[in-house]
Amino acid sequence: MLQYKKIEIFTSEEARWQGQPLYAAVVQFVHDLKIAARCLVTRGIEGSYESGEIATGRLEVLSYNMPVRITIIVPAFESERILSKAEEMVTDGVVAVQDLSVISHKTRGILIPRQTRVRDIMTLNPQKVSLEASLAEVARLLLSSTFTGLPVVDAENRPAGVISQGDLIYKAGMPMRLGLLAESDRPQVSAVLEALAPRQAKEVMTRPAVTIAQDSLVTEAIDLMLSKKVKRLPVVDEAGRLVGILSRVDVFRTSMRETPDWHAFQKQSIAVDNLRFASGIMRRDTPTVSPDTPVDEVIRIIDRNDIQRVCVVDQEGHFLGLIADRDLLAAFSDRHPGIWDYFASKIPFTERGRRHKHLQRHLEVKTAGEVMNSNIVTVLEDAPIDEAIRLMLERAIKRLPVVDSEGKYKGMVSRDSLLRAGFASSLRSA
Repeated sequence: MLQYKKIEIFTSEEARWQGQPLYAAVVQFVHDLKIAARCLVTRGIEGSYESGEIATGRLEVLSYNMPVRITIIVPAFESERILSKAEEMVTDGVVAVQDLSVISHKTRGILIPRQTRVRDIMTLNPQKVSLEASLAEVARLLLSSTFTGLPVVDAENRPAGVISQGDLIYKAGMPMRLGLLAESDRPQVSAVLEALAPRQAKEVMTRPAVTIAQDSLVTEAIDLMLSKKVKRLPVVDEAGRLVGILSRVDVFRTSMRETPDWHAFQKQSIAVDNLRFASGIMRRDTPTVSPDTPVDEVIRIIDRNDIQRVCVVDQEGHFLGLIADRDLLAAFSDRHPGIWDYFASKIPFTERGRRHKHLQRHLEVKTAGEVMNSNIVTVLEDAPIDEAIRLMLERAIKRLPVVDSEGKYKGMVSRDSLLRAGFASSLRSA
């Protein structure tokens, strides 16, 4: 048997706490505790109060101040947190508590409440550009931001398209991704911006814009992101005007704000169904190299994979560090300016070596162990998915290496895999 408490509050519809109905305030308070409690509010059809007032729906003695009962079922060791606050909140009513033996407590590990609307979590007043904005303006805005895409709006502030990093690279000829360009020397950045300046956003944007209505459920927005393979959605009002932006990060932040500690629930003998772990959502195809792998081979691997990074592991598979293209740029840019060409997307790899023979020889001698970043946050493979979300949000990282209890590398969690495995509709309806 599990030892629980049943807390009951007998009050009325007119009872208030800080300007809102008492029953609503109590429900919100219990919700915000993020504990294994269930709360139920019932409204009576008739009753009486100490004052002599009778509450009834009968027409001859009609009274709208109906009796209300708030019932809270909570593990015994958490009950005092509720009782101490309830005594303060209930200025008109009765608070009662009794022991309760619970046979079983089961719940589902849902990451976002089903009723959450897009308007509740979207980013207001998002950055945007006009159809006539120069691509240099677009690139400057993105270089100074944490995001890699912008809505493009018409004169009525309606999204006409979206311009992303991919549009700038594949349609406008930007030579490298924004994160890497931001690490480059000022003359190189200036040259790229100058080349982009003659063209306008409307020439390269992806159209039509994939938008979501502000009153839509967040679950619908997530499904749209996944089906359309987009990282963010412009949010529109009833007239189709831009009012916000919903990104994957907005979804993850909401999850961390709303979701209890499911792992702690399990320790309390509460059966949590549908709980996902890092091992179940990670990608297993991230390339790995040994510490003595030449840097030129590391660059070749990065050049042909889609996540711009390589994991360094020892002979037993223990995770040692990570190498991203920006690590290489930082390691060589001071003494070898030609390293910039190695990450310019339009230059064939063999041509890069011919242009910079001295650098090429240096890259063949330098090893992965010498340039890797060993100060990398990892997550255990048996960590719940919300732990991975927390780490990625707190550290502002897009990729999270997964290791076992011995520190051996197992895979990589990405924002896309988090969204797909943790929030997909098939998971929610399971």
